[in-house]
Amino acid sequence: MDLFEHARAQGDALRALEARAAELRALIAQHDHAYYVLDAPTIADAQYDDLFRELQAIEARHPDLKTADSPTQRVGGRPLAAFPAVRHRIPMLSIRTETDTEASGAEGFDARVRRELGLASAAPAVEYAAELKFDGLAISLRYEHGLLVQAATRGDGETGEDVTSNVRTVKAVPLRLRGAPPPVLEVRGEIYMRRDDFERLNARQAAAGEKVFVNPRNAAAGSIRQLDPTVAARRPLSFFAYGVGDVDGWLLPDSHAQVLDALEAFGLPVCAHRAVVSGAEGLAAFHARIAGLRDSLGFDIDGVVYKVNALALQQRLGFVTREPRWAVAHKYPAQEAITLLRDIEVQVGRTGALTPVARLEPVFVGGVTVTNATLHNQDEIDRKDVRIGDWVVVRRAGDVIPEVVAPVPERRQTALPRFVLLERFPNCPVCGSHVVRGEDEAVARCTGGLFCPAQRKQALLHFASRRAMDIEGLGEKLVDQLVDAAIVKTTVDLYRLGLLALANLERMGEKSAHNLLAAIDKSRSTTLARFIFALGIRTVGEATARELARHFGALDALMEADVDALQQVADVGPIVARSIAEFFAEPHNREVIEQLRAAGVNWTEGAPAEGAVGALVGKTFVLTGTLPSMTRDEAKAQIEARGGKVAGSVSKKTHYLVAGAEAGSKLTKALELGVTVVDEQALRTLMNESDTDR
Repeated sequence: MDLFEHARAQGDALRALEARAAELRALIAQHDHAYYVLDAPTIADAQYDDLFRELQAIEARHPDLKTADSPTQRVGGRPLAAFPAVRHRIPMLSIRTETDTEASGAEGFDARVRRELGLASAAPAVEYAAELKFDGLAISLRYEHGLLVQAATRGDGETGEDVTSNVRTVKAVPLRLRGAPPPVLEVRGEIYMRRDDFERLNARQAAAGEKVFVNPRNAAAGSIRQLDPTVAARRPLSFFAYGVGDVDGWLLPDSHAQVLDALEAFGLPVCAHRAVVSGAEGLAAFHARIAGLRDSLGFDIDGVVYKVNALALQQRLGFVTREPRWAVAHKYPAQEAITLLRDIEVQVGRTGALTPVARLEPVFVGGVTVTNATLHNQDEIDRKDVRIGDWVVVRRAGDVIPEVVAPVPERRQTALPRFVLLERFPNCPVCGSHVVRGEDEAVARCTGGLFCPAQRKQALLHFASRRAMDIEGLGEKLVDQLVDAAIVKTTVDLYRLGLLALANLERMGEKSAHNLLAAIDKSRSTTLARFIFALGIRTVGEATARELARHFGALDALMEADVDALQQVADVGPIVARSIAEFFAEPHNREVIEQLRAAGVNWTEGAPAEGAVGALVGKTFVLTGTLPSMTRDEAKAQIEARGGKVAGSVSKKTHYLVAGAEAGSKLTKALELGVTVVDEQALRTLMNESDTDR
């Protein structure tokens, strides 16, 4: 092939990649819209991940093919020192709140509108657009030629903060609009967090020993105002559009309802709970209907919003004291009440976190009688200065989980002692193990991870997971059955299971029971790194478990190590070291480990330790394609057991690429960089050499 033909072939290949990248961007945007806006997924998560990774690979190799609206650009960016100020071209003004929560509140608003418009009593009813009042963070999105170029908070209405990097991480916010949007379109809406996402986020925060959020609104607002966009990207945020600001090159429709329909057609999420109604009667009926739905909504609202529907009438009505005359927020009755805090107890969660719970004098709030309420953690108790014997304000946060908002200090008759969780509960109320709280952590935890009944299901699921003991077939539903039927109490009981006990479980059967028992038996032989990871020591992930195995070489040496010795391990700091030491200091955990050994669980020790030799020590491997007789996880485990490292991508630092059938772009890159490519047989030869050297 001459130089001209080679150049033409390269050009054709690049154009093909450019076309594929554009196709992938369109496909991913389509699936994002279906999942995050329509709530109707059209593809499995694994397939979505494949598309995303393919696009990432193309853009990594050809950065010039990246575009501003690429889904790969949602996450990332450097942390900011501060948010730049943004002056709103059209002010983001607030609307008046109607504090009369009855039907008369709607009647009063309609009467004011009719009066301002000079309508006679016999004139036809005014048409209104009725929507929900979301409990989140107001945001303005500026699109130019359909592309998101800026996102700003409300601020003081005139000037907000540029939070573009964070808002780009919200997958419900389209990076490019659909159809034929105008040259400039500023969309006004609300960033919020669904209740189920909020609960999962708080569970993750608590499990990691980090601050939990008081309510979804605070969580949403705090996420958008993170200076590091990667933090915002990990928060499950959503968005609803409810209006427009600055617009150029678009003849607005005649009504607000039509504006919302147009925004929806552009691919923006608009809440389905909206209606066009007539007069005060229609407003009051909408208010009552949403009140009945409020508890079943997946997100928080604190009222509904009424807007005169015709944009021409909105213009006639204008503003008063920076509030539109043509709109009002009609609130619902407060979801709060005052009652007596009789005691504070704790609940032990699946991860060992101790959550303080207020025991209350029964009080009717938010439509139910409440006797218990969450106090979150010790920091929240201290911040609110809540004490046993106080009269407290109780709110049904999110209409679901009651919480203590604050004490009523003026009703505090005598000096009440402060509540200190670690003094009241030095030991776990479920299993008696020691309770500890890290210096930088909000949550106190039980240290009896393997033994504590409250943590039983979580401990079993983690122990059996693919990257731990790899017990295939032991999933969440089966663990629930085994624990609920008291068949399995600790991980040791897995190795004592019999065929009859398993076969009699719901949806099990003899064949499935045989398969599970075979998987359990196979798991008896593992590696030290996998076993350490399987123990579920808080803060010890796979990488740390490998370093611990490599450093100490034997479990007994690890179990006897103190905090200072543990900190000699790569990547182990004081917090991780204390967590490990506390785990092994608990007699219950040591007892379970000894019982596992007695049940035949064994492992290849963690050598090579420091100073070890071998063909694989210090070498970096990358795996690609399908190997003939090993899974990637098996190959990874065997490489790491011999002192090698396994990376996810090929670079100049890669020593070997292990390639199987259908190897993809990693093989191409390895060849370009001159990385040694080996197959499974060659890998086995290297491992045999390593074993001989050792």
